[in-house]
Order: sequence, then structure tokens, then C-alpha cells
Amino acid sequence: MADAGLWHVIALASHTVCAAACALAAIWLCRRPLPWRRERIAGLFALCLTGVWAGVLAALGPAALVTAGAEVLRNLSWLALVHALFAGGVDQESARKVRFVIVSLVFVELLQGAVLAADALIDAGPEFAAAALRVSSLFHMLVAIGALVLLHNLYVGASHRDRASTRWVAISLSALWLFELNYYAATWLSGEFPDQIAALRGVVVAIAFVPLAMALGADVSALRFRASRKVAFRSLSLLLIGGYLLAMAGLARVLNLMEADGARLAQVGFLVALLTVMALWLPSERFRAWLKVTAQKHLFSHRYDYRAEWLRLADTIGRGGEAGDALHLRVPKAMADITESPSAALFLPDPEGTLVLAETWRWPTLADDVVSLPDQLAGFLSQNDYVIDLEQWRSGKSEAGDVDPLPAWLDAESASWAIVPLRHFDWLQGAVLLARPLIDRQLDWEDFDLLKVVGRQLASYLAEQAGQHALMEAARFDEFNRRMAFVLHDIKNLASQLSLLSHNAQRHADNPAFREDMLKTLGTSTAKLNGLIQRLGRYGNQRAPEIERVELAALVGDVAASFGPSWQGRVSITGDEAAMADREGLEQALVHLIQNAFDASPANAPVCVAIDGDHIGASIDIVDVGEGMDPAFLRDKLYAPFVSSKSDGFGIGALEARELIRAMGGRLLVQSRVGLGTRFTIELVGVASEPVDKKLSREAA
Repeated sequence: MADAGLWHVIALASHTVCAAACALAAIWLCRRPLPWRRERIAGLFALCLTGVWAGVLAALGPAALVTAGAEVLRNLSWLALVHALFAGGVDQESARKVRFVIVSLVFVELLQGAVLAADALIDAGPEFAAAALRVSSLFHMLVAIGALVLLHNLYVGASHRDRASTRWVAISLSALWLFELNYYAATWLSGEFPDQIAALRGVVVAIAFVPLAMALGADVSALRFRASRKVAFRSLSLLLIGGYLLAMAGLARVLNLMEADGARLAQVGFLVALLTVMALWLPSERFRAWLKVTAQKHLFSHRYDYRAEWLRLADTIGRGGEAGDALHLRVPKAMADITESPSAALFLPDPEGTLVLAETWRWPTLADDVVSLPDQLAGFLSQNDYVIDLEQWRSGKSEAGDVDPLPAWLDAESASWAIVPLRHFDWLQGAVLLARPLIDRQLDWEDFDLLKVVGRQLASYLAEQAGQHALMEAARFDEFNRRMAFVLHDIKNLASQLSLLSHNAQRHADNPAFREDMLKTLGTSTAKLNGLIQRLGRYGNQRAPEIERVELAALVGDVAASFGPSWQGRVSITGDEAAMADREGLEQALVHLIQNAFDASPANAPVCVAIDGDHIGASIDIVDVGEGMDPAFLRDKLYAPFVSSKSDGFGIGALEARELIRAMGGRLLVQSRVGLGTRFTIELVGVASEPVDKKLSREAA
């Protein structure tokens, strides 16, 4: 009893001193010749209400209802001061960012009124009073934790210039909330107010409010808060944890008041409901996306944490996936990570400038419907460094003005959302198609700015890779030229030796059979070697193409005859089978393509050659039913020299065929599916392009 009386006297003196100190600090703050800013007004009210609380506590003790009400008002004034410090004078934007967190803490503090009213109106005995005390302690701890997190972010988020003026305010309020947290933690654990700690509350508050009043009396008008992007998530996490603990404590108290069977049934039912909600709600990717978008929309002035986004971009491009993804796969993934898009696709320009589909990331169905971007979109991207919002493009509100309708895979019913250009030094290196995020939203200025910057960075990686490939190809061509020089030299020597042997063989003219056989063999070998030398000389582009009217059916028949018994193709001829082309070059291209088709097809499988055309143009299709080629091989290796699927091949057959056809003004196209086969299409100029005078003279002849 003597100890209890001693601590009561200490508490009385402590809180009396606190009330006097708060009154003196308020008077001193009022007399300071400074403008009445928001934080100064909030601080003055906090001093006054804290002094009132200390006086009431000294007079009535901690268990009185009036004391608890005064403490609620005191805590609300402290929260108002924290909000005013976040606002930083006239800056309303910073206060709005954390308003939701502060409002949540205010709501929790106001719940004290419900607890106090229930304790005062319901006389349910000592057990109910103890439960109310524990619930009230949990509320106080929750508010203290949230306030400490806010104060930490207030100090960390302040600029280095203003941090000195913020330091004393943050330290003072942190000391108050930290003491309150420990005080109510001890109350919750023991089930009653700890007399020793309660007696020291007044002294702690008085000491802490001295530097607070001095800091508010200084000139802190230049203080601005730079909001931390983690403040809301940390605070909300703590609030959710505290709310969960509060709900558990309240539920436990309610269950204790129920009968045994009812309590057990309620416990099992609550556990089943909790597990069901956790299984359906927490793993939901859509819920997490909605939560992130909502928090970024209402709590921050900037949606993106640029430092985090740039580090993630560097990590994605620099490291790739576990399987070592190629750059063409990492580029759409890096872009999709920024906007939380579930899938993306990369389009790269072909030699004609068309943006063709190169790679997809988590979009397997796109390759079945898409070959290339529409020419109108590709033309707009080649001329403008502009992120295409497909919603605006469909509605005609884009920078392009009136546009043609988009194909089905880009319309409003599709998953397509935006197209980001990849530009490097004003050259379009490609484009990335992004799918709609799980939580659909409108693109804004921040999306456009960040996506354009990231697009330029990714374009530089693609340009660097293309430059490296070009250097490697040049080195291979150099090696190929040296190799061909050696081959030509050896063939020339062999041809000379055979010519000399042919000349010496004439000495055996007395033997008619030997002479006839030898001369025939040597003549054939010499002709073949000279023909091979002429063929190898074509790689130097020494011969200009001779464009003339070519009857395609007759030419295909000659090529078929050159294959002999191995020919298993079927020729399907429709329309006008004439075209303007270089007969020798076209014949050589057909030999390459048909031979490749035979090599890729199973034994005895047919190769179909279809000829179609009119006076405008003609085409030749070479179709096989072989293994086919995947998109990566078509993009990177089909026309790459010295890359061959055959162990004894040079890998230049398709490349030579394409260059020969281009030289005569045509195009070589390819379509292939793995497991189905390949179609090469040769597009040639029609006979209508032949000069009139040449056509009339030919017809007259």
C-alpha cells in the first residue's frame, strides 16, 4: 500500500508539471513573431489538449471516463500535427498522399469512444471491464505503430536541406508514441494499468514537448515532404496486422462468453471461412494488381518508382531468365513488366521495312493470327516517336487522325492495348505490342514518357546486337572469300593438269580404244571444272541479269528434267505462266530451292511446284511436307551465310536464291510451320512491264 501511495504522489506531481509545461509552451508559441502556418496552429492545439489531458489525469486518475476521453482528443491533435507536417505549408498534394493512412488511424482512435461507451453503459462485471481494457490497449498500440511509421517516413522523405528542421519534431513525436506503445503493451499483457509507467507519463510528455515547441517556433515554412513510395504500404500492412490482432482478441472475448459447444462451433466456422478467403483472395493476381493500381492512384503523385523500374529493366536485360532467354524474348518481357501486362510481342523490320512478328512473351496464340503489323501503324511509327494507345487509335483520337479500321487481332475485343516504338538515333529498330493489364486502365502522360525512354534503351540493345551480327557476318564472308580463293586456285591447277594430260594422251593414238575413252573422259572433266569455275565466279556479282520473257512452265520442266529420276514433284499451272526475269538466274534459284525441298522432305515425299500469274505479275510456289522451320530459324538463320542444317552444306543456297531473285526485280517469301512443311514463293514481274517496242518486235518475229 505504501508503494502504491508513493507512485500515486509521483503521478500527481508528474502530470501537474506536464500540464504547466504544456501551458507555458503554448503561451511562448503564441508570442513568437511568426506566421500562423498550418503546422504551428496544429501544434498549438496539441499543446493545449495535452495540457488538458495531463490536468484531468492528475485530478481524476487513469481509470476515469473523462480521462480516457481527454486522451482521445490529445491523440487526435497529435495526428493532426503529423498531417500538417506532411502538408508542409500550402502544399496540399503531399498531405493527400498519406491522407488515407492518417484517416485510418483517426478512425481507430475514434473507436475508443465506442469502447468507452460500452464500458460505461454496460455493467457486465469485472470480466467485461478487463476485456474492454484489453481492446482499448490494442487500439492504442495500433495507432502508436501507425504514427511511428508515418514519422519515420516524414524524416526520411524530407530533403537534406529541410531535414535539420524536421529532426526535432520527428524525435519529439516519436518519443511520445514510443512511450505510449510500451505503456499500452504492458497494460494489454498485464490486464491493468502499470502504476510505475503511468506515473512517468507526465514527465516524458513534458520533456518531449519542449523541443517540439521550439521546433514549431522556428521558421520551417520551406519544409516540403518528398513522399516515400513505401510509406502507405508499410502503414497499411501494420494497420491490417493490428486490425487482425484486434479482431482475434475481440472474437476470443466473445467466444469466452458463449457456451462451450457454441464457442467450439464458432471457432471451427471462423477458421473454415478464413482459410476459404485466403485461398480465393490472397493468391489472386487480379486482386494484387487492383490493390497496387488503387494505392498508386490515390496515394502517390507518380505511379512508377523509377529507380526500381530501371533496376528491374537492367536485371531483365542483363541476366535474362533461368534458361538464358534470347534478347528478342527479354525485350518484350522487360516492357511488359513496367505496365504489369500479362503478355507482349516483339515486331522487327524485315528487308522491305515491314514490321513482322519476331517473338512473343506469354502470348502463344498471337503467332497463329499475326504475321506483321498493319502498314499504316508501321508507317506512323517509322515517322513518329509516339506510343500508340490503341483505344485512342480505334476511336480516331490519335495523332494519326483518320485511320483505317484495325484487323481483328487489334480491335476492341482483343487483348491488344498499346504499341511502343523502339527507336535508336531516329531509326525504328522495332516495336513492342503490350496486352491489357489485369486491371484495365487508361494510359497517361507518365506511361507515355516512361515507355518511350525504355523503348529507346531497348532499341539500343537491339542495334548493338545487329551491329555485332553484321561484324560476325563480315568476318565470315572474309573467311569464305579466302576459302574460295584457295578452291579456285586448286581447281585452276587441276584444270591445267587435265589439259596437259589430254594433250599428252594424243601420243597413244595408236590405240584407238584408249584414245577414244581417254579423250572423252578428259573432255568431260575439263568442261565440268570450267563450268564450276564460272559458277563460283557468280558470287562476285560480275554478271548483270538479262531480263527477258520467260515461259515459266518450260523453265520448270527443264529444271525437273535436270533432277532425273529423283524428281517426285507435281507441277500445277494456272493462269498466264510467263514473266519478265533472268532465265539463268531464275533457273539457278529454282535448283537451290527445289533441292532444299527434297533434302527437307521424307524419302519419296512429293514436292509441289505451282505456277500462277497474269499480265501484272507471276509467282512460283515450291511446297514441301518436311520438318518445317520455327520462327527463330526463319528470322536469324535461314538467310544467314554458312548456317546450314546439312553437315556438308555451305548454308548459302537460300541466300543466293534470294539475291538472284532480287536482282531481277522479284521477291522471295517463305512460310513454314514446324511439323507441317515449308512454302517458298517467288514473286516476279509480269509481262505487262515489258517495253512496248520490244514486245511488238518479239511478236512480229
